[in-house]
Amino acid sequence: MNNDERTGISKRLSYVLRHRPDSIGVQLDDAGWVEIEQLLDGLALHGLSISLAMLTEVVETNPKQRFEFNSDRSLLRARQGHSIEVNLGYKPVVPPDVLFHGTPSASVESILASGLEKRRRHHVHMSTDRDLMLEVARRRGQPALLQISALRMHRIGHQFFVTENDVWLTDFVPPEFVRVAD
Repeated sequence: MNNDERTGISKRLSYVLRHRPDSIGVQLDDAGWVEIEQLLDGLALHGLSISLAMLTEVVETNPKQRFEFNSDRSLLRARQGHSIEVNLGYKPVVPPDVLFHGTPSASVESILASGLEKRRRHHVHMSTDRDLMLEVARRRGQPALLQISALRMHRIGHQFFVTENDVWLTDFVPPEFVRVAD
């Protein structure tokens, strides 16, 4: 399978597992998991016939590690980024001093005025990886990198979570904790 095919399958999985499982006739459980067999059957019935080996390759080679299998590899889910109701079961943790968030430059003024909102997603996404956040922002135009004073936020009561692929999550970042990164 070539890189374009892997990317196409990854995008379809993201859409199904984060936003619209009903688009292929499957249901996620409360924690966002779907049975592998049900997923492969649903994809095939809706125009994307892939094997378990292909699915495994996409999950294991995804550079952002967006998906995860359960321990016996019978279930799959997206690790974060859902716009549908799921409980991923992440426990609150103490964040590092600083986290980064990538955004289009056109959004910076509004964010500095009103903060970072989760919008249609369950959380605001951040990372310790500056380059990754710039790459994410580039998908939507001229990128800007924001620096979040995460530890200061935590100290006054904001909760943070971290996924297995090192994406940091919180519900809202007030404007006083956001600045444009150097």
